[in-house]
Amino acid sequence: MLNVSNLSVQFGKRVLFDNVNVSFTKGNCYGIIGANGAGKSTFLKILSKAIEPNSGSVNLESEKRMSVLEQNHFAFDNKQVLETVLIGNKLLFDVKKEMDEIYSKSDFSDKDSDRVGALQIKYEEMDGWNAESDAASLLSNLGIKEDLHYYKMCDLDGVQKVKVLLAQALFGNPDVLIMDEPTNDLDFDTIKWLENFIISYENTVIVVSHDRYFLDSVCTHISDIDFGKINHFTGNYTFWYESSQLALRQKSQQNKKAEEKKKELEDFIARFSANASKSKQATSRKKMLENLKIEDIKPSSRRYPAIIFAPERDAGDQILNVENLSYSINNEKFFENISFNLKKGDKVILYSKDTRATTAFYEIINNKFKQDNGKFSWGITTSQSYLPLDNSSFFKNKLNLIDWLRQWAKTDEEREEVFIRGFLGKMIFSGEEALKTADVLSGGEKVRCMLSRMMMLKTNVLMFDEPTSHLDLESITALNNSIKNFKGTVILTTHDFEFAKSVGTRVIELTPNGVIDRLSTFDEYIADKKLEEIRKKLNS
Repeated sequence: MLNVSNLSVQFGKRVLFDNVNVSFTKGNCYGIIGANGAGKSTFLKILSKAIEPNSGSVNLESEKRMSVLEQNHFAFDNKQVLETVLIGNKLLFDVKKEMDEIYSKSDFSDKDSDRVGALQIKYEEMDGWNAESDAASLLSNLGIKEDLHYYKMCDLDGVQKVKVLLAQALFGNPDVLIMDEPTNDLDFDTIKWLENFIISYENTVIVVSHDRYFLDSVCTHISDIDFGKINHFTGNYTFWYESSQLALRQKSQQNKKAEEKKKELEDFIARFSANASKSKQATSRKKMLENLKIEDIKPSSRRYPAIIFAPERDAGDQILNVENLSYSINNEKFFENISFNLKKGDKVILYSKDTRATTAFYEIINNKFKQDNGKFSWGITTSQSYLPLDNSSFFKNKLNLIDWLRQWAKTDEEREEVFIRGFLGKMIFSGEEALKTADVLSGGEKVRCMLSRMMMLKTNVLMFDEPTSHLDLESITALNNSIKNFKGTVILTTHDFEFAKSVGTRVIELTPNGVIDRLSTFDEYIADKKLEEIRKKLNS
């Protein structure tokens, strides 16, 4: 068990945590959530002893081992890949290192022999003789091929490094596993493998993630950071979100009898438990919901931005026609011979194994890049707005947010400060925050500004290239719901599996050797074994 006692953290006048007391127990996976700036990553650093609190303590049971997903992708650049994974179990690695040093001595003494004997016993107790094969197996499962295992870390690309560091964290069956955004930069297949790994994991997992599907798949508890406190709630993220929203609605229903509210909550828990039983979570985890007390369900104080896309006019039947589009850089093909015709109301998940391909495609159809071959044409009744992967060019100025957003106002009323302040307030830019200048915004604030811009434009075609990057869970949830309800046409690229699965009605995959175009939800598309072979062939 990992215990946090009387924890307090303060930076200047800002109190991040105030007398926090929580425990993390074996067999459970805790998803740490909280608004931007609430202290999620700071809390993980305190648990791992990377930083010290102002007061209080973190205590791990004696002889238990904690493993932390390394955030510095260059920390092991001078190490071999396999060695980097083995370092994940420091005690085992140190024992092996000492044995190797003694064996390499030219003057091997009786004292050395005794020491090696003791180390060998210790090494065997830790299953050290299987360590390299276990590490190699982890790497292979994460998509790092055997021929890379003896490469230096500095010779790997960014995604490969992420996978190796993930293998390092998982290696050796740690008693407590701590991970901050473990799904970042991972492909869907690797994320699915990691989900299954954690679901079957018997020790304690503590994770921060903006990936709701991942949290829903692996979590037994949600740990909510709010007003300097941390509270555990039974269930996954969706259960926490829906139950807290239900409790919030009930709070405002003054005329409703207490018995009716209790019955409503009980029915909600029963429905959710029934659905949960079909999931891959262990039986013990499901039973937690069945034993949940009504009083444990509380309304959330979290604020959700009001994201509503309302087109000024409907589009006609002609949306976007693409014919034989190709694009490459320095003879490297990103995609070739891409042809399709979008239909009104399509919600397309634009996908590629190489994310540079999808970004290039968006830039081409928005006249930012020039294609190698082929052509495209927008329907004359369409109007388009686009959230690019790199939005930095929009914020290279010192306009305050009121003046910044005013650039896209279409009427005199929309240009009024009162109107724009109200608009920004709904997007969580209240009071003085509306006077921030564009050049000092955080990544999440920039995305919320770009979404505000898209709403002001009132277009009937929306394009999003990784819109969830930098957003908190509240904004992701609000955006997800808004796109689902949007009546126009959507083209979306995202690493957020829940987003892709819940929004998409059509999947278009760009490959170096053509296009795959299917009327399908994204989860069905990824799971289709027949398509898997076609995809491998076209991506080779």
